[in-house]
Amino acid sequence: MATVKRSPNGKKWRVRWYDPDGNERAKDFDRSRDAKNYGADMEASKAKGRYVDLSSKTTVAEYARQWAEMRPHKESTAKRVESTIRNHVEGTRFGSMRLVSVRHSHAQAWATGRAAVLAPSTLRVVVYTVSAIFKAAIADQQHPGLSPFLNVALPEQPQARLVPLSVAQVRALADAVPDRCRAMVITQAGLGLRLGELLALTREDVDFLRRRANVQWQFRPGSRKRVRPKTKLSERPIPLPGFVADALALHMKEYPPLRDGSVFHNSRGGVWTHAAYGTKVLGDAVERAGLPEGTTSHDLRHHFASVLLAAGESVVAVAEWLGHANADLVVRVYGHLMPDSDQRMRQRMDAAWADADQVRTAGPLQAV
Repeated sequence: MATVKRSPNGKKWRVRWYDPDGNERAKDFDRSRDAKNYGADMEASKAKGRYVDLSSKTTVAEYARQWAEMRPHKESTAKRVESTIRNHVEGTRFGSMRLVSVRHSHAQAWATGRAAVLAPSTLRVVVYTVSAIFKAAIADQQHPGLSPFLNVALPEQPQARLVPLSVAQVRALADAVPDRCRAMVITQAGLGLRLGELLALTREDVDFLRRRANVQWQFRPGSRKRVRPKTKLSERPIPLPGFVADALALHMKEYPPLRDGSVFHNSRGGVWTHAAYGTKVLGDAVERAGLPEGTTSHDLRHHFASVLLAAGESVVAVAEWLGHANADLVVRVYGHLMPDSDQRMRQRMDAAWADADQVRTAGPLQAV
């Protein structure tokens, strides 16, 4: 139990207690009542499993490093987290603060300061990471109370409306790339693959008999090593359209898969990297095809989604084929590309009211 006695100089009241690890702690107060109340709070927090050592000198940056080391991050995520801590926590006033003393106002001031140097989308990723660090600190009994990042305000993120590539534009791009890359453009547009998934496609992943492609692997940027997709939902079967099957069959006849099964490879017999194909080959082809500046391989994925949604395909099904966890992102990005939705709404409302008109009683309604 906590005890309260006069401090050695006799001018203050000192409360002593033991933390959950058995270490003796002490704190001085001007009034005996305050010392007793504080001691009672410490004992209550221990009993509830919510004890936090408020005298801890661990800084935000120090705990962030500890948190990052404990997390089972994949290589790409670990690099992003390390960059966030190094560039946006360490070296800042916020990062040098004691973890236990951070309040909502401190978190808001830090986020506002980062907003001055980061794009809105990047800012959200950085704030999300640091917010996760504080959630872990609370669970680890290293920070008292609620997360200081709760309800932190961020600048609005302008969302430009997506204008997808048309079939004619995709064909122009396929005609502008080297012959051995033509099927790559068609396959990505017809299956909605991410670039890393496209580059890692193997002969075994293409099931011509069942007319299906199975996404099981990906190449990460800068790597030629096949790894599993980031989430289980990214490992998915996708219906194989006829024009994609034809393009792949012709491609594999002219450019047989490598010994490891790689469908797409360069003239030197090696697999493509993100930079070599996605940046150099496609970048040059975009200019030759006269496509909008800034067009990337990801626009072929947008093409896939937009064609299906405009044809009335289920948003949930499109999300599954894209490998998204839910349909919310699909609705946010592609919702405006369903031009017949307004017309369907009008038709359904008119039909409902027309049916109601047919069963209306003749003459004015009688009061009961």
